[in-house]
Amino acid sequence: MTIEDRITNSQKKLFNHGMKNLTPNRHVANLLMGMLAAFPVALALPVEALQVKVNPSNPQLGDTLSVLINLDNPGNGNNPTVTNGEKTYPAFEIAPNQYRAFIPTTPLEKPGTRTLRISGNSQQQNLKVQVRNRKFPVQRINLPPGKAGVQATELELKRVAAFKALQTPEKYWSGAFIKPSSARISTIYGVRRYYNGKFANDYYHRGVDYAGATGSPVVAPAAGRVALVGKVSQGFRVHGNVVGIDHGQGVTSIFMHLSRINVKEGDLVKPGQLIGAVGSTGASTGPHLHWGLYVNGQSVDPTPWRTKVFN
Repeated sequence: MTIEDRITNSQKKLFNHGMKNLTPNRHVANLLMGMLAAFPVALALPVEALQVKVNPSNPQLGDTLSVLINLDNPGNGNNPTVTNGEKTYPAFEIAPNQYRAFIPTTPLEKPGTRTLRISGNSQQQNLKVQVRNRKFPVQRINLPPGKAGVQATELELKRVAAFKALQTPEKYWSGAFIKPSSARISTIYGVRRYYNGKFANDYYHRGVDYAGATGSPVVAPAAGRVALVGKVSQGFRVHGNVVGIDHGQGVTSIFMHLSRINVKEGDLVKPGQLIGAVGSTGASTGPHLHWGLYVNGQSVDPTPWRTKVFN
């Protein structure tokens, strides 16, 4: 006999006993019947669910995976997390009982199946996501003997790394991103390179280049807080004059080689607001804007953020 059978039999005995002794009292009998009728309903209540959805549904290398998590009752006060391999990514609240984590993919990874482990409210769910391969353009560059590239300073490396690692809980942006420059695109995201015939395994173009004229405007592609302002005079040899915008929730934009900077650290900017001007400062062979979009510290393709809405 199951637990439900024992409970049901006990209910029947209790009900029969109550009806036999309390029939004259109609109000008491009705109350008893209501209590018994409600009891099995409580047993049938569903267990709190962990609902997960991943966008885009058919991702490729360079895409940002948006993991949407719904919790019926997030009672412990801790946000869910998403683990991919050895890396764990935070999920931020975007609506009541709804959270989202961003998982970056890059050209340096291999295509194939990703197993995401979603944990929240003492529940766990494993979800497999297939990431398609993508062919990136290849450039072949021949450097003369003894040619040494510009080396970044320690200050430059530390400040830029700290900026890219930001995971501010607040979400500043809303809607699709816009172009930071009206100039034509000269180099797309993800370009790979051979140097003197040798393939650079750890290199890919971490952003989009706009071939604007010196002094042409650079605007914020989305709302955010200016979290990095660096200048050549401060030791930014590679990035040149640079601005970094924190869009919140692990999403950051960096703008390099500027000829002019129109904002300061701590400023809140709106989409389309002037932040600087195109230049050729730092490690640059000619005037252009380099826009890099980073998600949880990794460079992703900015293009989907302009064509899709990651709200």
